[in-house]
Order: sequence, then C-alpha cells, then structure tokens
Amino acid sequence: MRAVIQRVTQASVSIGGTLRSQIGSGLLILLGVAPDDTPQDAEWLASKIARMRIFNDSKGIMNLSMLETGGQALVVSQFTLFASTKKGNRPGYSGAALPETAIPLYELFIQLLEKQLQKSVSTGEFGADMQVSLVNDGPVTILMDTHRKE
Repeated sequence: MRAVIQRVTQASVSIGGTLRSQIGSGLLILLGVAPDDTPQDAEWLASKIARMRIFNDSKGIMNLSMLETGGQALVVSQFTLFASTKKGNRPGYSGAALPETAIPLYELFIQLLEKQLQKSVSTGEFGADMQVSLVNDGPVTILMDTHRKE
C-alpha cells in the first residue's frame, strides 16, 4: 500500500459537484493498493498513521499524533499512486491492484484506522471521479509505502 499523508486544516471530497465528505483539522490520506498487498499491510499502515507524531505541541514542535490531538481523517482511494512513468509519456497503472483486490483492502484500512482512532473516518468513493480540496497545514506531506517501511 502507498499513502500520501497530508496534514490539513480542512479537506473535502466532492463527486459530480456534490459534497461527499469534509473534515477540519487532521489528515487527508490518499491511498493506493498494490496487487500483492495484504491485510497485514493495511494493519501496519493504519497503526503507523494513527500514531505518527506530526502535529504541533504547545511549543510548535511536531510531537503529537492524531490520537493525542483528536484530529479527523479523510481517506481517498488513488490508484495513480502506483503510476509508472518509466516508458513513454503516458503513465502506466499496472502496479495498482484491480478493484476486486483493492476495494476490500481499502475498506479494511478504513475500518482499522477507525478502530485505531476510535472514531469514524470520512471517505471518498472508490473508483469515482472525485474533486479533492484541501488546505495543507505546514505544509506537511509524507509518503509511506508498506513494502519499504521507511
């Protein structure tokens, strides 16, 4: 799994001009699933994101997690995180899982993140043409890959 995690003061997802989800302060998580991803990848990623200390403490130092700040989360599926630009000018997406693999793992990740945070998580709609708006706070943007774990 790959995730782009953005610390935001607000974020929203609209589909066809209709607001689907919206959050205040927290994390916008763009999530891509690879064909060989497993439930263990979803579990590791959800746990790591919930505990990641990227929110400022009273001294302005990134020292607090979403668990400590009570921040909100918005998860948006994004197969283009597995784009390959190696050949030609048109990205290839064969590195992304097909929906029959990706949807259950995307849904599992959301459930696991909700369990970690002990609150509901806002989402986009898998496979939809979504318009995502955000105000990146910091800016803080972190890339995670469950196969690299760095």
